[in-house]
Amino acid sequence: MRMLLIGPPGAGKGTQAERVAERYGIPAISTGDIFRANVSQGTPLGLQARDFMDRGAYVPDELTNALVLDRLAQDDAAEGFLLDGFPRTLPQVFTLDECLAGQGGSLDAVVQLVADADEVVQRLLKRAATQGRSDDTEDVIRTRLEVYREQTHPLVAVYAERGVLVSVDAVGGLDEVTERIFTALHGGVQHSS
Repeated sequence: MRMLLIGPPGAGKGTQAERVAERYGIPAISTGDIFRANVSQGTPLGLQARDFMDRGAYVPDELTNALVLDRLAQDDAAEGFLLDGFPRTLPQVFTLDECLAGQGGSLDAVVQLVADADEVVQRLLKRAATQGRSDDTEDVIRTRLEVYREQTHPLVAVYAERGVLVSVDAVGGLDEVTERIFTALHGGVQHSS
C-alpha cells in the first residue's frame, strides 16, 4: 500500500499516519519529523530548513525532494509507505510520480483529512504549549494555513481526478477519526473535493 495523508496543519496527520501505517505494516514517512530531526541535530539541511519553518513557509522543493526520495529508496519502503507532508506542491506531485513510475507503481490512496481552520489553530496552540514547538505560534499557524490553502489544497483536485482520493472528517476523537479513515479506505475510493 502506497498512501498519502493530506490536510491542513493540525488536522492530525502525524497521529493518524502512525496508526494507519501500523495497521498496514508500512513505514510512516513524515517530512516534518525529518526536518525537525535535522534542525535539532544542527545538520546543514536542518539549518536551511529551520529558517523556513520558523516563518511558517514551506521548505523549498529541491531540499524536500532530495530528502524524501532518499527515504523512499530505503528497504523498508519497498513494499509500501504512508507519506505525511509530501507532496505539498504540484511540482512535488510530479517528482513523486516520476519516482514511483521508476519503481513500477503509483499511489494507491490519498486520504484528505478535513478540519475547520479555527479548530486546527486551537489544536496547534495546545500542541505548542505541551511540546514547546517554536513553529506553533498563532501568527505562524495562520500563515501555515494560508500557505496550505494556496500551495497544497490544489493537490486535492489532482488526486480526485485520478480517482484515488477519499475525504475524512478529522474533527472528533482520535479513535473515531482513525475508524473513519479505515472505513473510507475499505469502502472503496470515491471522488471528493
